This record gives sequence, C-alpha cells and structure tokens, in this order.
Amino acid sequence: MEKFKINVQGMTCTGCEEHVAVALENIGAKNIDVSYQRSEAVFELPDEVEVENAKKAINNAKYQAGDIEEISSKENVELGSEGNYDLLIIGSGGAAFSAAIKAIEYGAKVGMIERGTVGGTCVNIGCVPSKTLLRAGEINHLAKVNPFIGLQTSAGEVELAPLIKQKNELVSELRNQKYVDLIDEYGFDLIEGEAEFIAEDTVQVNEKKLTAKHFLIATGASPSLPPISGLEEVEYLTSTTLLELKKVPKRLTVIGSGYIGMELGQLFHNLGSEVTLMQRSERLLKEYDPEISEAVEKALLDQGINLVKGATFERVEQEGEIKKVYVSVDGKEKIIESEQLLVATGRKPNTDNLNLQAAGVDVGKRQEIIINDFAQTSNEKVYSAGDVTLGPQFVYVAAYEGGIVADNAIGGLNKKVNLSVVPGVTFTNPSIATVGLTEAQAKEKGYQVKTSVLPLEAVPRAIVNRETTGVFKLVVDAKTLKVLGVHIVSENAGDVIYAATLAVKFGLTVEDLKESLAPYLTMAEGLKLAALTFDKDVSKLSCCAG
Repeated sequence: MEKFKINVQGMTCTGCEEHVAVALENIGAKNIDVSYQRSEAVFELPDEVEVENAKKAINNAKYQAGDIEEISSKENVELGSEGNYDLLIIGSGGAAFSAAIKAIEYGAKVGMIERGTVGGTCVNIGCVPSKTLLRAGEINHLAKVNPFIGLQTSAGEVELAPLIKQKNELVSELRNQKYVDLIDEYGFDLIEGEAEFIAEDTVQVNEKKLTAKHFLIATGASPSLPPISGLEEVEYLTSTTLLELKKVPKRLTVIGSGYIGMELGQLFHNLGSEVTLMQRSERLLKEYDPEISEAVEKALLDQGINLVKGATFERVEQEGEIKKVYVSVDGKEKIIESEQLLVATGRKPNTDNLNLQAAGVDVGKRQEIIINDFAQTSNEKVYSAGDVTLGPQFVYVAAYEGGIVADNAIGGLNKKVNLSVVPGVTFTNPSIATVGLTEAQAKEKGYQVKTSVLPLEAVPRAIVNRETTGVFKLVVDAKTLKVLGVHIVSENAGDVIYAATLAVKFGLTVEDLKESLAPYLTMAEGLKLAALTFDKDVSKLSCCAG
C-alpha cells in the first residue's frame, strides 16, 4: 500500500466528501479521509493500482483532481523491549477502547493503563447504572400515578437493596461483554496501576518505565465539589455513591440541577423520596432555549419535585443524620433539611496525578487537557480524548474521538475532530433532547432566524399517552429554511433526536421535513408537525394531514 494526498476542488459539503470517498473506494482505495474544508483527499492505494486512476475517479465524480503528493506511511515502532508500544493509552473507558481496537486493526502494539476498574464512567458508574434505575423509577411512578381511568395500579415501599444488586449484576455483565472480554479478543496489554509521566515519551507505572511512540490520555472526569462552607464536614453523596444506597431516603436534597442532578433527583422522587433541587441560576437549564426550560420546570413541579432557584449557598451543617443546607433566596434565608444530600455541580478532569508538566502537555483553567483539531496536545506524541478534555460529556463523543486518535496517531490520516453537530439527551421524564444551535446561538452567529414552537399537546402520540407536558422547537435559517437546531421535551425525545441530527448535519430544510412521511402516532411525527407549524395551524389539520 502507498499513501497519497490529492487536492480536490469543487467540494462544498459533507455530501461532496462522501461522493469523492465512494469514487476512491470503487478503485480499491483504503483508509480514505476526505475534507471539503481542506480541499483534499488522503488515501492508500494497493501497489497494483496507479494513482492516476484516483484522479480519473475524482474527475468522473464531477470534481476537479489537482496535485498529488505521496505521503510516507507511518512505520510501527521497532519494539526493543516489553515496555515499548505504538500506542499507550491511559484510561480504559469509551475513548480508550475505541482507540485501542482501531489501533490493533492497523497492526499496532497497544497497551492500556488502568488504576481502578476497567470500563470507565459510562458502564460502571454513569450511563448504564443510572439509566437502568431510571427505568425502575418510571415503572414505580406509573404504578402509583397512572393517567388511565379503570386501571387499578399501586406500588408498595421500594426495596432498594435488591434493586441495587440487580443493577450491579447488569453493570458487571456489560463491563465484561463490552470491555474486559475485548482485551483478550483484540490482544492488547492491560497494565494495572497509576500512570505518571516522567518524560515526553515515558510513563512510570508501579515503578516500571514504559515508552511509546504515541500516547492517548483518556482518564475521564469525576464529580467536583462547589466551594460551600461546611460541605466537606458533612456526609454528602455524589452521583457515584448515591447509586449504592441500600435504602430510599425519606428526603433528598440535590445541590445542582444540571442533567445529572435532574436525572438522579427525579429517580429518587420516583422511588419515593421527597426531593428538592437547588441551583444558583434564576432559570432552570439556562443554556437551553427558554421554551425548553419552561417545559421541563413545569413537568418537574407538576410531578411534585421541589425547586429552589436563585439560591446563594451560605453553609451546610449536619445534626445527627440530618443535613441542613442554608441558602439565601431573594434576600431571605431558607433551611432545607434532609436525610441525604447529593452534590451534583459538575465534573472535573482527572489530570491531578499524571504529572503532565513532565510530558509538556498544556492544561486549561480547570486542569482540562487542551487539544487541537486533530486531538493532539501541545506534545505532538500525546493525544487526548473524552471527558478529560471537558468537551461534550457523552460516551459516544469519547468513542468517536478515540477512533480519530487511532486514525491520526497510527494511521497517519490527519483527521479533524468535528463536533459541530452533537446530539445530547437528558433522561428525565419527559426527556430532553437537543442538537444544533439554540435560537440565541444562531443569532450570535449572524443568522436571520425563524423558529417554530409546537406544544406537545399538539402531538397525537402525546395525546394518546395522556402526557402532554413538553415542546418541539425548530430553529432555522430564515433565508434558506435550513434546519439549524432542534430542541425537544417529550417522552422518547432521545429516540427522535437522531433524525433531527441528520437534518442538521446534512442541511435539510423545513420543506424536506414537511415532504417526508412521518409514521402516525410516533413521537417523531412531532418533527414534521413542528415544520408544518411555520405556515399552518396544526391543531386544525386532520390526522396525518400535511
């Protein structure tokens, strides 16, 4: 295989990139990376294929192939000892495994260092355990309060200990299937211990020095504590320790009402706790569009969750088992008492023990690792991915970035990380899902904006579910009617947002949404109805009418 870079003119979007990539695939090219922004394609060709065939293929695809440059392929490290690796990864979560698997596929020798439990945040203490318990909480809530006449459902007191045991068994099963078992399957080395850089190309683990051609720092993040007087002296819970409780507390106070605070607060409300969410901001979810904030706040209050906004935290005290949070709201002091206190005020990057100065790796104000468009740090041998960079805190983003690192560090593809269109989901009930620009962000970027706001009570799926608190909002470019952002509060919003992600990523318009068939009595139909709302009153349409 020989590697080439070719200038390509005439590409204007990601669709053009796909056309060029397919043309190159058809002549046998491998490891293809096409960028319309850089006006180039990088690829490998089998020795028997002439590079002129690539130029012809690109021209036949109606683009203009220009200068061709041969690139020397990256050679693997000459492995002089057990301690040498092509890629040495610190951490063992989504980014780490994605990079390891792809690097192995390139033929690299890969090592992975883990100081604790293999699998990272998502499977062990984040997505998997919280979402399985959230489902349990929803079932318990619906058994107590269902909206249908004639259904005689009820719920007794929740036995939390067996629920937590079942959760732990699921976590263990998925950790083995999706992480631990893959170590032998792909054949990379797992090194147990704490990694510390001692040079730009060397780490020390358990007093053993390990060198590598390239490193990936994928150490994730952990709960951070706000500077509240007395907090460190009381028995508080984090998102990790909360999910190990064996008994549902009578009262739970949550400091912080971001996605973690809301999900876990609603979980314990549904399991039987009296829950109070507290936040400094005057508006819930202040980064979101106001319509989203209002719908979520209404849902939480209707369900009986207490919400304290605009709070100044004075101090925290503990008397016996009771935790007391002293706050000032509108100049008046309040005391919130509860048996358990959850602190959910964000996460901090796990960089404290890495000795990054020795590696020449720069960090930001919050000690996050700074990376460039290619996921490289200030040390070109060291890459970073996932939550430790404080980018979007989603495991699918981490896995995507890990794959980019392997492509660049081992494959030499010079791929850029593109996080311009990242969907996000908060698994409350109703759930919250967003992708693309908010109305405010679109205006800041200079767009003339049109919006459509569709209350959930206009969506047939929500009507038949008898759960109509929520909203669909579309943000579009007023000139082209291209969809710039989609924001949803509804049941199954996370399932709907993938279609919206494709609309934003590929520049679909309001007309495209209107003209696409939407299955009746699905929540996804809300996308089409929101598009129709730009010029019609959907409340006056017949079922399925467009």
